[in-house]
Amino acid sequence: MIEVEKKFRLDKRQEEQLTKDAEFLGSKMNEDVYWDTEDYQLTCQDHWLRLRNSRWELKRRMHELGHKLGGTAYDEIENEEGIRAFLHLPGNGPMEPDLLAAGYKPFATIRNERRSYKHGAFHIDLDVCDFNYGVAEIELMVDRGDDRQVAIERIEKFAEGLGLDQTHVRGKVIEFLHRFRRPHYERLKKAGVL
Repeated sequence: MIEVEKKFRLDKRQEEQLTKDAEFLGSKMNEDVYWDTEDYQLTCQDHWLRLRNSRWELKRRMHELGHKLGGTAYDEIENEEGIRAFLHLPGNGPMEPDLLAAGYKPFATIRNERRSYKHGAFHIDLDVCDFNYGVAEIELMVDRGDDRQVAIERIEKFAEGLGLDQTHVRGKVIEFLHRFRRPHYERLKKAGVL
């Protein structure tokens, strides 16, 4: 399955619109520790390795760099064996020592409260981060890469029907880099990720 998502500004009005007729699925606290090499080999290709609540995940880009579709699409690898294969990471012990030995290191730690909702086929996540930033994500899951454009169009039509402001907004990791890790942010711009 491929996750197709679009991000929206999270303020009181947008939150009310997003949650009005949606089913509340639950709330949880997340701690995400993002990893990359010193020269940003992963993030400059729009791949995101994180340790979320003690569980390794890798979001592998499935869209064109620069997000030409107006949203993003990622294949999520959620098992250590798959992540090791994607990274060509040797070893079979704990991930952290093997990542450190291969030149990876943490570059951001973000804590957020996530509230999740369902509205028909759409999954909605509302994230409020520990650095005073909030973002909403509307997601659809698709089986094939060919369905990404249709999914983005459906998300945009759904958002328009709710009266959401569709002005571009940065995701939480990009906003963190923009505020606190400008050299990394500028490298992503230069690489065409932003």
